[in-house]
Amino acid sequence: MKVLVYQAHPGAPHSEANKAMNVATDAVEGIEFVDLYATYPRFDIDVEVEQARLLRSDAILFQYPLFWYSTPSIIKEWQDLVLEHGFAYGSGGDKLRGKIWSMGITCGAPEEAYGAEGYNGFALRTLLTPMEQTARLCNMTFLPPYVLYGALAKREAHGLSPHAEGWRRWLIALRDDQVDLVKAGACDVIQADDLNEVIG
Repeated sequence: MKVLVYQAHPGAPHSEANKAMNVATDAVEGIEFVDLYATYPRFDIDVEVEQARLLRSDAILFQYPLFWYSTPSIIKEWQDLVLEHGFAYGSGGDKLRGKIWSMGITCGAPEEAYGAEGYNGFALRTLLTPMEQTARLCNMTFLPPYVLYGALAKREAHGLSPHAEGWRRWLIALRDDQVDLVKAGACDVIQADDLNEVIG
């Protein structure tokens, strides 16, 4: 499959986790990578260019840090402009039908912070409901996000390598159509340790 990765991190040069993920992405042949903040520093998103990227891609992934239980703002701007009625949804809007939509998310908080008993109050997958429903509205296949919890602690403990290596494996599996979509779809989120269970 043709895989498109959109990075959306306003502080990408200072993010060790995302730097590690980018190195991993660079190591995978055939991945199209777009840094949204670098490409559109004034948020002047080129809708025709972005729709063309989507049309030539089979799997679209958004790589970003969880900001206030949501996405960095440029992703919302991208969605508002690029996913037009008649293109992505609505009457005649079938251009993205059957494509994969997923994310690579870094979270500063540890895994136990998410869920009814955690201090964030909700499971991460619940917080991502708007992204999942966007994929559904566009008749796309939503895959659970590839997640790094506790990114800050792992950075300080030099523990980012397993996550980055998992990201590399995940991209290769998507590119080579080796992801078991049923098993992957049954997961709430996917972490590096889960990959052997969802890659065929």
